[in-house]
Amino acid sequence: MTPHRTPAPRRRRRRAPRRRPLLPTALAVLAAVGAIGALAAWQSQDASMTTSARPSNSPSPQRSSPPSPEPSPESSPSATPTPTPTPSPSPPEIPKHGTGAYTTAPGTGQQAGKGTPLRYKVEIEKGIDLPLGDTADEVEQVLADRRGWTADGTSSFRRVSTGPTDFVVRIATPGTVDTACAEYGLDTHGDLNCSVAHKVMVNLERWLTGTQYYADDIPAYRALIVNHEVGHFLGHGHETCPAAGAPAPAMMQQIKGLKGCVPNAWPYDEQGKRISGPSVP
Repeated sequence: MTPHRTPAPRRRRRRAPRRRPLLPTALAVLAAVGAIGALAAWQSQDASMTTSARPSNSPSPQRSSPPSPEPSPESSPSATPTPTPTPSPSPPEIPKHGTGAYTTAPGTGQQAGKGTPLRYKVEIEKGIDLPLGDTADEVEQVLADRRGWTADGTSSFRRVSTGPTDFVVRIATPGTVDTACAEYGLDTHGDLNCSVAHKVMVNLERWLTGTQYYADDIPAYRALIVNHEVGHFLGHGHETCPAAGAPAPAMMQQIKGLKGCVPNAWPYDEQGKRISGPSVP
């Protein structure tokens, strides 16, 4: 039995030297772990304090791209309010009677056409709210247009403001036009224009509102007024529609109906061909 017991103490003595350092080592490890934990806690607290005291280097919410918002009912097409339509402008208030006195448009225009020019003035009845210069320019452009009476090769026009004239274009109230035309036996009914005694009398209402056939093209109807009445001054009589679908002659009384023709303001076409129709009273 002894041989067996003797080795046992030796084995314990051999192990004892190995175990003795474990306790101090373990204590050292525990102390280190505790120190590390305390340091980590202190650093965490310090980091938290630092974060609250200093701006973070990471992008702030304001600088990051915001998430795309979900469409709201207000932004959906079905919820978009319908725009309120802009009301149509009120028709101009047109005085029925005026003073019978006129203001002449200033300036002198360029000669239009070949030959000795017919000198004319543009006048507007006093009290009418029309731009004098612009109105005179519009009349001048009509008489200078290549589709106008200069296309006949003999008619020529020049607008003046002083000196002798061959005719005058006057824009006046319906009552004033009626009076001027009635002196020569013409009844314009407060609605029509006329050409009498070297005076082209233009009804203000027609100048501003046109007719049902030119409701969407007032400048074209103004051209028709000038061409028709100056045509009378040049010696042309009334004409009628030559055929269905044809352009209405400028010398046709288009205000009374087109009789199958289509609206046209000019006595000549782009190629210089006369647009005419059968003569009528």
